[in-house]
Amino acid sequence: MSISISEIESYLDKWKDILRLRDWDIELEFIKTPWRKSGDIKIDLDDKKAKLLVNNTPKCTNMEELIIHELLHLKLYAMDQMIEELLNILYGEDENDPKKAFAYGQFMLLLESTVEDLTKGYLSASNSKKPLSFGRLQKEIDKEIK
Repeated sequence: MSISISEIESYLDKWKDILRLRDWDIELEFIKTPWRKSGDIKIDLDDKKAKLLVNNTPKCTNMEELIIHELLHLKLYAMDQMIEELLNILYGEDENDPKKAFAYGQFMLLLESTVEDLTKGYLSASNSKKPLSFGRLQKEIDKEIK
């Protein structure tokens, strides 16, 4: 799937307003090298700056869904960081500790599913007619049938 830079910029503009992120400096960066993700966001909470990374050949088919999803991660970032710090206090810094790995895995699963639910809700509320992207799920199905 090829992407339209102007389409992505218009989605970013639209959703920065809706999600009340106008006070953030958000820069788009298009990744041209092979990358497993469709998008990601890197955040500097202190300076209110973020880089929204978008794969030039994304796996997802609904770019508005991608933009909303990544901006919701920005909106929830302070809470995300607080919980990660709390997990470090409770379980220490050892990434191999099974208790920490379990708690962190559960937190990340809950974070991702919450962000995805909110994304679907915003798309629905904005009367989006584009179908949801099933890229990750389709990738798993493709692996199984090979």
